[in-house]
Amino acid sequence: MQKQMEKSCTLLVHFDKGAPSLANEIKEALEGNDVALKVDALKQAIMLLLNGETIPQLFITIIRYVLPSEDHTIQKLLLLYLEIIDKTDSRGKVLPEMILICQNLRNNLQHPNEYIRGVTLRFLCRLNETEIIEPLIPSIVSNLEHRHPFVRRNAVLAVMSIYRLPEGQHLLEQAPEIIEKVLTTEQDHSCKRNAFLMLFNCAQDRALSYLFTHIDRINDWGEQLQMVVLELIRKVCRSNKGEKGKYIKIIISLLNAPSSAVIYECAGTLVSLSSAPTAIRAAASTYCQLLLSQSDNNVKLIVLDRLNELKSSHREILVEMVMDVLRALSSPNLDIRRKTLDIALELITPRNVDEVVLMLKKEVVKTQSGELEKNGEYRQMLVQAIHTCAIKFPEVASTVVHLLMDFLGDTNVASAIDVVVFVREIIETNPKLRVSIITRLLDTFYQIRAARVCSCALWIIGEYCLSLSEVESGISTIKQCLGDLPFYTAATEEGETQDAPKTSQPVNVAAASSRRPAVLADGTYATQSAALETAMSPPTLVQGSMSSVGNLRSLLLSGDFFLGAVVACTLTKLVLRLEEVQPLKVEVNKATTQALLIMVSMLQLGQSSVLPHPIDNDSQDRIILCIRLLCNTGDEMRKIWLQSCRESFVKMLAEKQLRETEEIKAKAQICHAQPDDLIDFYHLKSRKGMSQLELEDEVQDDLKRATGEFTNDGDDANRLNRILQLTGFSDPVYAEAYVTVHHYDIVLDVTVINRTKDTLQNLCLELATMGDLKLVERPQNYTLAPQSSKQIKANIKVSSTETGVIFGNIVYETSSNVLERTVVVLNDIHIDIMDYISPATCADVAFRTMWAEFEWENKVAVNTVIQDEKEFLNHIIKSTNMKCLTPPSALEGECGFLAANLYAKSVFGEDALVNVSIEKQSDEKLSGFIRIRSKTQGIALSLGDKITLKQKGGA
Repeated sequence: MQKQMEKSCTLLVHFDKGAPSLANEIKEALEGNDVALKVDALKQAIMLLLNGETIPQLFITIIRYVLPSEDHTIQKLLLLYLEIIDKTDSRGKVLPEMILICQNLRNNLQHPNEYIRGVTLRFLCRLNETEIIEPLIPSIVSNLEHRHPFVRRNAVLAVMSIYRLPEGQHLLEQAPEIIEKVLTTEQDHSCKRNAFLMLFNCAQDRALSYLFTHIDRINDWGEQLQMVVLELIRKVCRSNKGEKGKYIKIIISLLNAPSSAVIYECAGTLVSLSSAPTAIRAAASTYCQLLLSQSDNNVKLIVLDRLNELKSSHREILVEMVMDVLRALSSPNLDIRRKTLDIALELITPRNVDEVVLMLKKEVVKTQSGELEKNGEYRQMLVQAIHTCAIKFPEVASTVVHLLMDFLGDTNVASAIDVVVFVREIIETNPKLRVSIITRLLDTFYQIRAARVCSCALWIIGEYCLSLSEVESGISTIKQCLGDLPFYTAATEEGETQDAPKTSQPVNVAAASSRRPAVLADGTYATQSAALETAMSPPTLVQGSMSSVGNLRSLLLSGDFFLGAVVACTLTKLVLRLEEVQPLKVEVNKATTQALLIMVSMLQLGQSSVLPHPIDNDSQDRIILCIRLLCNTGDEMRKIWLQSCRESFVKMLAEKQLRETEEIKAKAQICHAQPDDLIDFYHLKSRKGMSQLELEDEVQDDLKRATGEFTNDGDDANRLNRILQLTGFSDPVYAEAYVTVHHYDIVLDVTVINRTKDTLQNLCLELATMGDLKLVERPQNYTLAPQSSKQIKANIKVSSTETGVIFGNIVYETSSNVLERTVVVLNDIHIDIMDYISPATCADVAFRTMWAEFEWENKVAVNTVIQDEKEFLNHIIKSTNMKCLTPPSALEGECGFLAANLYAKSVFGEDALVNVSIEKQSDEKLSGFIRIRSKTQGIALSLGDKITLKQKGGA
């Protein structure tokens, strides 16, 4: 059985059904005259043979009834059948009945139909039995001169396969000479390719001689032959590095070939053979040319991968071609654009940064003109790229910041958020640009439509409006965007509440108080205020000025009171700074009164019944704090509001820069070894006095270490932890499994022990899976002697991080009662999600976006004996194999509260998001919740179960 499993296989056909006993039905169909039935019967016979069934009784039937058939489909299936049947006995001798097919093969090789000849020659390429091949050699050689290229092409391959057999050189001594003559006279490109391939594999000197004899015509050869020439050059240059020069000239000449595949292979061959700047420059130029000429997106992605590899080893040459690489941005595919930008951003230097930024600015402008669906996402990528350029090279910030600020009101919220974050960082790192940025921000603030963008822009206004004119403009802009107060009027005499915004234009009171029916979600009618609908509609421009319903008013009336709290904080900072820069006390008191009135109006709106949801406690407390601060300001509080906030932001930027620097250093350390590091050659270890056995052990250990199978004393416990007991100790058959998980594969190494005194026959390990798991192999039957054991391996493919369960049983027969089959049910094997997820990082904006988009959430209550918040967080991180995105500085201090974001990515590209929110109670116990969000239900549930199981223990 072991020998049969290790036998080479030349044919694979998927057969999902079992192996029913169809021998009699197949035999009857083969003996009939119906061609369609014969074809189906042959297909069934082939699939049964491929699945391990032996049907010896069919052979004579096929010889009698199938061999004489002239149908092309039957002849092709017949050759597949002959290919997979056993042609030798247990001693390796050819079976006597195989002689019966030799005459049929000879007839096929002389058949008037070129298709029959061609498929027969192709079949002979997969035969290894010289007793069958030897009488056919004259017919094979004669087909080298057939009129049809299909026959000649396969005849050359048949000669090559025969010559490469152990006894082939005795059977066909003149094969290289014959094929060389064919090569010089052949006109068909595919036949020439096969002939050159034969010389390449069997007579390399003749192949090189032909290559240099016809080197002037190499550009006229077909694509297939040129590819084989490149393969020959790679092989020769590896064995004889001194002759690289003349072969590289051939490669350079092939760079002008009309075939894109040849050009791509030429570039790859150049890189593998030479590290000279000229060769690398030619290869990189070729890749850039392919980027523009190819329309297939997959080809472009592959070429970009090659450029990325060149970048890591020959960055200085790629720097010269960064603009050529950026031309790939003309592709509409976002993956190509993203990969192009990633490569280009690592090739930026002070010399080319201006060109790169100019190119990126042009691309940003292009996204404005078209209304394509992906323009917003592409614009976001460009903004992030420009942000990176501006941070690395501050001198270019001034050329792009004002252009990008036009996109603060972008309909793509993610793009607008990236712009405002970029502005926030540039205004701190480039003090010279502060005044112009603030002026532009105040002018364009009314265009912002997204609440998150408004919040960040308000923070910038509150922190960086420093002069008297800036502070007054900031307060004026916020008041204008909020509109006139109050936000709504009190109840009328009829007890109705309506919105009556005061505008500079006359308002029709009847229209403002009118109500019209509206259809609710359940189909019923309700009334709504026409004026409220008007107030919540987006603002419009009237003769160049903004209408009374500004963006902040619209967002507030939609119920966004977090933004209201941000408005209150911004006004508080501006008023506090106004006290420092405004000498007139009357103006300060006036601004303070107006700010207090706005805050009180927001509180009144939040507590009214006009909006469906009241103000949240957090925002309410924040606004009340601002009111108290303006009523009674102390020096300590002034310092906190006007200085500490900015200091925290500066500290955050410094930590971000430090983190990026450390990541770059870590990558650099991984890529390079120290010059004085020792190189350990295992094959030379015998010179150190090691025996051959010790040397083989060292090499084997190294291989195991490379494949992750090496175990030392420290790993023995881990190996034992991965052994699962499948049956009980009292069962007649004991089984346990060692589970190895590697990316998409699960390997079960099952040990089965016969604990009885009987011989177990036809013992079979039957497995089934639940979830996105698929069993690869069909179970085999074994015979197990008394008290003996057997190692059985089972391979399972995994396609996602869903919860997976493997279950099954062991079935066997005893020698005393063959008719009765005994079944032993196995314990279930649950696949651990921790084997599929690994720590990863992502930007805060990306985390928040995914958190908002993902629909599956699992909420786990904190239940632990751990009493320290940070210790519990570290325990969760260790248990879930995730990375904490919240920086350490944000977790400093002792306040009794802790909130942190964790992130991990599965091997299948799935995202796992976790938010930990905990609070220390008065009895020193921790309470709170751990929320898991993912795109698929499996990750959310599996990760939640893992956290529930692990959180109770100590760190």
